[in-house]
Amino acid sequence: MVTAEDVRAAAKRLKGVANLTPLLEFNALNDRCGGRVFLKAETLQETGSFKIRGAYNRICQLDHAERQAGIVAWSSGNHAQGVARAAQICQTPAIIVMPSDAPKVKVDGTRAYGADIVFFDRYKEDREDIGHRIAREQGLTVIPSYDDPHVIAGQGTVGLEIIEQTQAVGTKIDQLLVCAGGGGLTAGCALAIHDVWPEAEVFTVEPEGYDDIALSLSKGARVRVDTTQKSIADALLPSTPGTLTWPILKEHVKRGLVVSEDDLRRAVRFAFHDLKLRVEPGGAAALAALLADKLETANRSTALTLSGGNVDPSVFNEIVSG
Repeated sequence: MVTAEDVRAAAKRLKGVANLTPLLEFNALNDRCGGRVFLKAETLQETGSFKIRGAYNRICQLDHAERQAGIVAWSSGNHAQGVARAAQICQTPAIIVMPSDAPKVKVDGTRAYGADIVFFDRYKEDREDIGHRIAREQGLTVIPSYDDPHVIAGQGTVGLEIIEQTQAVGTKIDQLLVCAGGGGLTAGCALAIHDVWPEAEVFTVEPEGYDDIALSLSKGARVRVDTTQKSIADALLPSTPGTLTWPILKEHVKRGLVVSEDDLRRAVRFAFHDLKLRVEPGGAAALAALLADKLETANRSTALTLSGGNVDPSVFNEIVSG
């Protein structure tokens, strides 16, 4: 089981690799919510999302032979770029299995960091099957996007920084909202937060139709959702919580929140027009829940993740001008 100590150890490995991203506060957002709101801007992280944290924490611990052989991962784009950059830093060959409809900006970013890409049809093929086959055939190490203890610990450094940054301004958080796919970021952050503030409430936020964590929490067991439906939140589309993330989510998450496509678009527009921030739809899920009044914020201190900013210009322009 991953622990808060694992998160602290990951933070030491990531020093000088991951950026210390800002924790932003806006008076207009505070006034709107009736409490203090802190935005953890992982949009400003290297590769444009938090994913390099977990990827590097996993890859840097490979032995020499494993690094020489190389790694393989699957991702719609943010984990792809995080793995590609981490592999570049560690001088490790990387193959990334990506959906053929992945945003061009994410494909281009992954290639720019030196990784080779294998495309697949997300509606007809299983990316994990493809990745594991490549790993077997070429003797590569698989770097999961969330279901790995080192990845979870690396992602949890986001939560560790939130603690340190709120303490630096003389306060603490009452609740944390996390954009959730497979649950690696939520699990790691929850471990870090509850080690210091056990009374803080943690919420996942997912897009409608891909609310597997919310459904799993309500039923008390892992639920699988239909992955053939489409969503603009391409970063948040796993079918079920991870086998490693699920026990942590079950213990530490208060409730799963769900936002609509319109909620996501509204949040992207609000971030751009009102906060002057560029956020991709999946990375704006937590903000979308806040703006849609999915939970009480009056007289409370709320932190949330802006987990990614990798969005194709054409998609972004269509959303913010809508």
